[in-house]
Amino acid sequence: MSQVFESYERQYCELSANLSKKCTSASILDGEQKKQKVSEVKSGIDDAEALIRKMDLEARSLQPSLKATLLAKLREYKSDLNNLKSEVKRITPTNANQIARDELLESGMADTMMVSADQRGRLLMSTERLNQSSERIKESTRTVLETEGLGVSILQDLHQQRQSLLHAHNTLHGVDENIGKSKRILTDMSRRMSKNKWIIGSIIVALVLAIILILYFKLSH
Repeated sequence: MSQVFESYERQYCELSANLSKKCTSASILDGEQKKQKVSEVKSGIDDAEALIRKMDLEARSLQPSLKATLLAKLREYKSDLNNLKSEVKRITPTNANQIARDELLESGMADTMMVSADQRGRLLMSTERLNQSSERIKESTRTVLETEGLGVSILQDLHQQRQSLLHAHNTLHGVDENIGKSKRILTDMSRRMSKNKWIIGSIIVALVLAIILILYFKLSH
C-alpha cells in the first residue's frame, strides 16, 4: 500500500465524517446560521474533491495489481462524495417550491444518508484491514531481512571453516610427503645395513678359513 495514498485516504475519511456531521446539524438550523454552516460544508467538499484527485493521481502511478485495488476504493469514495453533494443541495436554502420538493424527498434522502453512513463505516473498516495487512507485510519484510542477514553470517562462517580445512589438508599433504621421503630413506638404510652385514659375514668366514688353513699347515709340519 502506498503511504501517500494512505495519508490522503485518512484525511478524506476524517473530512467526510466531519462534513456528514455538519450536514446533519445544518438541516436543523435556520437563517444565517444555516447559510454559514452550508458554506462551511461546501468549502469542505471542495477540499474533499482535491483529496480524491490526489488519490486518483497517486493510484494511477502505482503498479497494476495495487492500482486496480486502489481505484476500486476510489470509486466508493467518489460515490460517498456525491451523496454528500446531494445532501448539501437538499439543505441549501432555496425558494418555497424547492423547499416543498425537498420536504417530499426528505424520507428518501434520509435513507440515502443512512446508506452513506453505512458505506463510510465499511470504508473505514476496509482501511483498517488494509493498514493491518500493511503492518503484517512490514513485519514479514523485517523477518526476511533478519533471516537473510543470519544466512549471510552462516555462509561467512562456513567459508572460513572451508579455508581452515583446506589449509589443514595442505598441511597433511606436506606431512605425507615428508613421511614418504623418510620411509624411502629408512628403506635405503635398511638395504645398506643388510648389504654391510653380508660383507662383514663374508670377511669373517674368509678370516676363519684362513686361520684354519694356517693352523693346519703348521700342525702338519
